[in-house]
Amino acid sequence: MPQDPTERRVVVTGPPRRTRRTPVHYRPRTEIDEQTTLGHTYVRSLMRSQLRAALTVFAVLVLLIGPLPLVFAAAPDARRLKWAVLGFGLYAPLVLLARWYVRRAERNERDFVRLVGDR
Repeated sequence: MPQDPTERRVVVTGPPRRTRRTPVHYRPRTEIDEQTTLGHTYVRSLMRSQLRAALTVFAVLVLLIGPLPLVFAAAPDARRLKWAVLGFGLYAPLVLLARWYVRRAERNERDFVRLVGDR
């Protein structure tokens, strides 16, 4: 207790002795650029998703076009049928398959950019 009632405590302020660390922002782009294990995992994930889309398209193509030689061998006299199937019957499915693949690949890339983009 102070002896003299007029005596006060003096508070001395100054710069804080401990400074708070600013939070380190997580940057996946840095991980990819520095080729760390995590960056390698990000890129491998993108490559797997793109490979999965490509293998899906390949499997559909094999199932769609693979049996055609057998079908053509079963009907050797149907020359016009062969050209109709090749020219018109396969065109629409191939265009739809290509369109699906491009959309899927773009979506994979968009998801990857969203994942590693600056927040």
